[in-house]
Amino acid sequence: MTTVLILAVLVLVAIAIWQMTKIFELSQLKAETSQIANDSDNKTNGYLLFAFLIFIYGITIFSFWKYSKFLLPEAASGHGEDYDYLMLISFVIIFIVQTLTQALLHYFGYKYRGEEGKKALFYADNDRLEFIWTIIPVIVLAGLILWGLYTWTTIMDVNDEDDPIVVELYAQQFNWTARYAGEDNVLGDANVRMIDINKANILGLDESDSYAADDIVVKELHLPVGRKVNFKMRSQDVLHSAYMPHFRAQMNCVPGMITEFSFTPIYTTSEMRQNADVRDKVKRTNEIRAERAANGEENSDPWQFDYILLCNKICGKSHYNMQMKIIVETQEEYDSWLAEQGTFAETVLKQDSSETAMNMQ
Repeated sequence: MTTVLILAVLVLVAIAIWQMTKIFELSQLKAETSQIANDSDNKTNGYLLFAFLIFIYGITIFSFWKYSKFLLPEAASGHGEDYDYLMLISFVIIFIVQTLTQALLHYFGYKYRGEEGKKALFYADNDRLEFIWTIIPVIVLAGLILWGLYTWTTIMDVNDEDDPIVVELYAQQFNWTARYAGEDNVLGDANVRMIDINKANILGLDESDSYAADDIVVKELHLPVGRKVNFKMRSQDVLHSAYMPHFRAQMNCVPGMITEFSFTPIYTTSEMRQNADVRDKVKRTNEIRAERAANGEENSDPWQFDYILLCNKICGKSHYNMQMKIIVETQEEYDSWLAEQGTFAETVLKQDSSETAMNMQ
């Protein structure tokens, strides 16, 4: 709300200054009434071009200085370094081109401004010049596209090599559910038409499929560090997007089909909490929350960093709250946690068998 009020005030101030300028012009007895720009007007506009150039450079530098701290920390997945490097090179190229083109645009606007007695040169065409300014962007963009395609192909190489863990991410308005493939590392068949809330079969697993018996359904995602994870993604209702920003991973969850993504976590949650950027963010966040607590406001409890799974599609009114905690831990900790979880056979199927037996009695 404060930001909106500040913007409103700035707009009103700008309008007031503009109106005062118009009043000042009208009050000048010798003011020029012609609507045709003269040398003085053109010179003033030339200087304003340079002023605007300084402004956009200044705000760019200010943004880098002020808001770089809000960027994500280093990637926590094996492919994340390649992803970040490609993005860095793309931004560097964009920044250099933007800086040079804006400087030339404003400089030529000033240098070749209209002056009385000076006639503009009609320049029909120049094949060499047009070839240069066409071929250079073509080469640069082709290089970026080919590099991007290579990186994408590498990242999207979902296979069963390196003994991956198979995990399903199931999206529905407005929560996530994870399903581990169990000891056989094969997910059982599932379909939304087989969802049975009375039996707590919330993912629609096929009860007759033997591969589904050892599947483990949970509401908190645990991953072992240094081990590849193959994700299978489904949606129950609308288009969702599984977004794990710290792992540089995102994939749409589409109703009626299974999408895939894989990555290897390289830092445990505890290791990432010691990252300098993460520690700085936690410190800044908790300083704000301490102020909120002092004022008796809500959402003021101290915050601790965790990896997180978000929905990156606007999927409904509670989209903002669709998230799941991700814990990356050692293989031993992961195995211990997984052993504590009940399988589909131990929960749903066992419950179903008990109810059937009671009905027969």
